[in-house]
This record gives sequence, structure tokens and C-alpha cells, in this order.
Amino acid sequence: MKFLHLADLHLGKRVNGFDMLEDQRFILEQILTLCEKHGVEAVVIAGDIYDTPVPPAAACTLLDWFLTQLAARRIPVLAVSGNHDSAERLDFASSLLAEQNVHIAGRFTGCPKQVVLNDRHGPIEFTLLPFVRAATVRHYLPDADITDYDSAVGAALAVCEPAAPRRVLVAHQMVVSGVCPPQLSGSETAPLTVGTVDSIDAARFAGFCYAALGHIHRAQRVGIDAVRYAGAPLCYHLDECGMQKSVTLVRVGKRGVEKIEQLPLTPRRAMRHLTGPLARLTARPTDTEDYIWATLTDPTPLPDAMAQLRAAYPNAMRLDYLPQGEVAHPLDMTQAVRGKPFVELFQDFFTKMNGRPLTVEETVAVKRLREEASKSE
Repeated sequence: MKFLHLADLHLGKRVNGFDMLEDQRFILEQILTLCEKHGVEAVVIAGDIYDTPVPPAAACTLLDWFLTQLAARRIPVLAVSGNHDSAERLDFASSLLAEQNVHIAGRFTGCPKQVVLNDRHGPIEFTLLPFVRAATVRHYLPDADITDYDSAVGAALAVCEPAAPRRVLVAHQMVVSGVCPPQLSGSETAPLTVGTVDSIDAARFAGFCYAALGHIHRAQRVGIDAVRYAGAPLCYHLDECGMQKSVTLVRVGKRGVEKIEQLPLTPRRAMRHLTGPLARLTARPTDTEDYIWATLTDPTPLPDAMAQLRAAYPNAMRLDYLPQGEVAHPLDMTQAVRGKPFVELFQDFFTKMNGRPLTVEETVAVKRLREEASKSE
């Protein structure tokens, strides 16, 4: 059997204020083409189907279209909820959908849903474990020995009764290999605590021939090839500029997984990071419909820079400055500014915006204004 491993669709997501629904429709159409080209016999969706628990109507319509297209091709679907999804909403009409071979596990109610499909070698069992928290597992399995996140998932899987020698797990969790965390991509918005109760050791999945994971947006293996994150099919953060997105094609043979292949995806619009003076970036623009993050190296900020950039690149998402000779700062400046006095922070801001430091007189004036503001507070 050949099945396609997807995850983290995040239907309905907006990136820097831009609606990604058309891009998501484009990439789902491409995935359907890949299903036909490679003779895919099942599609796995490992959570975060939607971007929010209450997705916009257009996102629900898009999922309905995608599932209908798969059902029309007689391709079974095996999906679980992620931490961004509403488990209860995903469970709506799940029994009716199962009659069309669309199997969705939204809530964990004491035992993961198990679905058996067949190929020429016999049955393959898909164990569908939706996103769970330790408290949820304790509620349904009060007698289980649960001390942390890892043991909670272990207890949830222990209640399954294997019905086939070839078993595939579908899960949406933070999984690590020993003390090695997965590589993040920038668009993961949930807390991703590594090495604590919030992570699960990949060793928990030893009884499965393949673990189809969701939650991390960069495609990668976790310890071994058969425990794998599919990654998100689109770039959902500017940190992911230039990243090659893909879906994972898995072939299961008589004795287990025989081949794992990354099938590259081509987005409707690429996400690119451009660096240079504004005049050069806008002089001869190429691929003008792409999503653009521009870092300008002009010595001082320019008036209406974003308007000029968007005249060349209508989908420009972000603009920042890094004058020539300066060192790039990390995007997260929390640690850098924590503990700095107000005057020093204002001096840094003024210098960055005006290309010169405050004069002595200006510094005194800022201190005086700050003191007056503190008295009024």
C-alpha cells in the first residue's frame, strides 16, 4: 500500500494579514495530482487541519471540497485533530463520513480509533491518536500510571489491541528522539517544550511500522526514518522563506515500510527574503506576485518605503532595515532589551530610525520628559 502523509494544513490561516486560502486551494489541488500520479491508496492528515478552533466558513468549504475529491477517487482518509483544531467540531458527522472511508478522530475518549485497510498482503491497521494532554488521558484512564506527558501517551496507546501485524500510528504531538529536539521552522505557535513533560520519546512508537506525525512544520525524521513529521505544505512564517515544502509518500510492503519519499510541492506564490537598497530591489522586480520580506540596507529609513516596495511587489509582507555595516539582530529582541533603562532604549530606537545618536541636549530632554511622565502616573 502507498499512502500520503500530510499534516498541519492550517486551513483558514492568515500570514502577516494575508489570507492564504487561495494558496491552500492551489496546494491541495497539487496534492490531488500527486495522488493520481503515484497511485496513492490512502491519505493521512496528522492534525492541525484548521488554523483555529472556530475556522472561517471558507476554510470549512475548502476542507469539504478536498475530502469530497479524495472520496470521489476512492482514496480513504485517516485524520486526527491537532492542538489548533476543535476536537468536538472535527468529530461532527464522523460516523457518516466513515461510511465514505473518511475516518476522523477528533476527541480522545479512552482509546484511540483504529481503522483497518487492506492491500494485497493483507490488513494494515491505522491507529488514530488525536492531540491529547496528560489531564485528558488521566480523566479517561484513572487507573493508569501517568506521571508526565510521555507516560500519558504511553497509557493511551497501551489500551489498543493490535489487530494487524502491520501498524501505522497517526498522531499530533511534540515527539523527540532521546534528548534531541526536532528542528523548528518558525511558524509553530504552540509552546514546544523539549526535554520536559511536554514531549514524548519516539521510543513509545516502537510497535508501529510507521509513525505519521504532525505539529512541527519542517519535514524531518525523529530518530529513525519510520518516525517522521510531514511538515506543513506551505510556508506559514517569514522565517521559512526559501524552504522547500513537501508531502511524504510511504510504501508499506509485506513486512513493513519499504520506501519513504519526499514529494516536493510548488506554491502558488513563493515566500522570499530580499536584501539590498530599496532602489535596487524595486528597479527590476522579478516574480512580482511572490510574498516578500525585504530587508533594506539604505543608511536611513526612507519615506513611504513600504508603498514603494508594494508598487513593485503587491504581496510584500514585511519591511525592516539593516544599514550596511551593521550586524543583524535576532527577530526576538526580548532578551536583548530586558533590563535596559528607558533612556537607553529610546537612544537605540532614535539611532536606528534617524541614523545618528541623540545629542547631549536631546538626551537631557528625554530624561526630563520621562521624569514628568512618571510623576503624572
